[in-house]
Amino acid sequence: MTHPTTATTAKDSPVLRVAGRPVGRYVTRPELPARLSPRPYLHPVTTLAGTAVTELGPADHLHHLGVGVAVPDVEGHNFWGGRTYVRDRGPTELDNHGAQRHLAFQLHDPDGFVEELRWVAAGAELLRERRTVAAAPLTGTAWALDFTFSLTNVTPGPLSIGSPATNGRPGAAYGGYFWRARKETRAPDAFTADAEGEDAVHGTRADWLALAGSTWTLVFAGATDATRRDPWFVRAAEYPGVGSSLAAAERLTVEPGGTVVRRIVTVVADGRLDRETAGALARKAVGR
Repeated sequence: MTHPTTATTAKDSPVLRVAGRPVGRYVTRPELPARLSPRPYLHPVTTLAGTAVTELGPADHLHHLGVGVAVPDVEGHNFWGGRTYVRDRGPTELDNHGAQRHLAFQLHDPDGFVEELRWVAAGAELLRERRTVAAAPLTGTAWALDFTFSLTNVTPGPLSIGSPATNGRPGAAYGGYFWRARKETRAPDAFTADAEGEDAVHGTRADWLALAGSTWTLVFAGATDATRRDPWFVRAAEYPGVGSSLAAAERLTVEPGGTVVRRIVTVVADGRLDRETAGALARKAVGR
């Protein structure tokens, strides 16, 4: 198997900084095999103290690439990587992988950027994306990653976005914003304002959701009404990962020229936060 490699130039791998401190590297043109659905990603992302809170191409899922946007089914094309879940067949190796291609930065500062991307599959562009990423300080031990993606259908017909869940696999509604977190000996704790544990929070809608590891905590918050309506996809025991589901119970149709916009703000904190602190930081991060 081929593991991901990162580009090494400053142009292709800008560094995000908070108050001058590096907290993340963004790789725009990764050298990846087609099977992994090549796409830009953030890795490593760290706490202010320097603890890494992302993984790139781990052995359990080579197609998990730090922080980014990944969708397993756009009109039958796989922009997630790996096998495709086929109804009545299960996970299946298909030659259907797409790629997200960096076009240009409209804005590029030490604390963030605005980027344009093309989502291409089978030789055609399906979606044009505008991605806005910003890093901001919150406290002396926490900062926030503000991540917005806008997907516009540039084809002449409607595009249908799906997930393994909409294709017949219950509980597998992944696809959209996704954060592959650091895997440790002990599984992280997952909780929201009123629920605790992977089984209790997976597939639920909540203003914020936290994943707490040994010395770090990530708090994910939907920053728009549309984003907050998407259920959370949560994994802790098998591997640590959190995403926001674009297509949970039914497929999402994007009309020609139509745009889907989602914005998630993630608090990256040193230490294991309690529920009250996690909630307060989430509200501060999204300005609520």
